[in-house]
Formats: sequence, structure tokens, C-alpha cells
Amino acid sequence: MVDRAELREQFVDAFEDADYPVSSPMDLVPALPNGPSTTFESGEFSMTAMELNTKLSGDFPYDDVDAFVDDVMDELAEQDLV
Repeated sequence: MVDRAELREQFVDAFEDADYPVSSPMDLVPALPNGPSTTFESGEFSMTAMELNTKLSGDFPYDDVDAFVDDVMDELAEQDLV
């Protein structure tokens, strides 16, 4: 079972140091500890940042990490991935 709070925390930790506002996924890459291969895991959920990018609609720009992570979590839930 996916722990949504844990997963959200992983996303915030990974993306919070990006230079906001961000206007594309490429603006987020420098903040990632392992670049596009940064992996997010909780329960049966496991996805790299690169894989995550393919699942998102890309509703950029984002002014802060919370707005971005909120949309990520919503989109993953809509796709029954979390």
C-alpha cells in the first residue's frame, strides 16, 4: 500500500530546492539529488523522476513546490497510481 504522506514528503524534499517559479520540467532537474534517475518509492509505488514526467500533464508554470507537488499527487491519484 502506498503511503501518500511519505510519497508527498519525498516529492517535496526532491523538488523544494528548484529555482521557483519553474516553467518546465527541465527547470526541476538541477534540484534532483540523482537527476532524472531520482527514484520515488512507497509501498508498491516506484518511479523515477523521468518516468514521473511521462505521467504528468505538465501544467506549468509553478510558483512553489507545494503547488507542484499537489498537482503531481492529484494526477497520480487520477491515474490510480497511488
